[in-house]
Amino acid sequence: MGAVFFYHLTLGPLEQTLPVLLDKARGAGWSIAVRGNDPDRMGWLDDRLWQGTKDSFLPHGLQGGPHDALQPILLTTGPEAGNAPDCVMSVDGAAVTSKEVDGMQRVCVLFDGTDPEAVQRARGQWKELTDAGCSAQYWSQESGRWEKKAEK
Repeated sequence: MGAVFFYHLTLGPLEQTLPVLLDKARGAGWSIAVRGNDPDRMGWLDDRLWQGTKDSFLPHGLQGGPHDALQPILLTTGPEAGNAPDCVMSVDGAAVTSKEVDGMQRVCVLFDGTDPEAVQRARGQWKELTDAGCSAQYWSQESGRWEKKAEK
């Protein structure tokens, strides 16, 4: 049974935080699906991940390519991911289900703490998933580093 970790982004935007989390998940040996809602936004994120930093390389692709099954990180807008992920990272309020949490090593929900609507969506996801019996942790970076603030 997996767990869902909520990451409340307050000090850095998604394009700075996501690569760090992806690198950690890759270090665990997991294949990852990054799930968003908007294909244009996922294309933008794809560009940012390819730009990366000089000391980091995150091999990835956008869903719908000829080698989806081989991608260690696959950016998608739907629940199906061709790379059979061990971990799903939900961005921009993309939906995840309790069944997915149960079937994954980890589900991560990243949300923009400066956007009241994103915070409200994340609260709704927390309630829905914990009410369904999922193990959940809430992580905040308000002190300058990631701290676990809640666990259920």
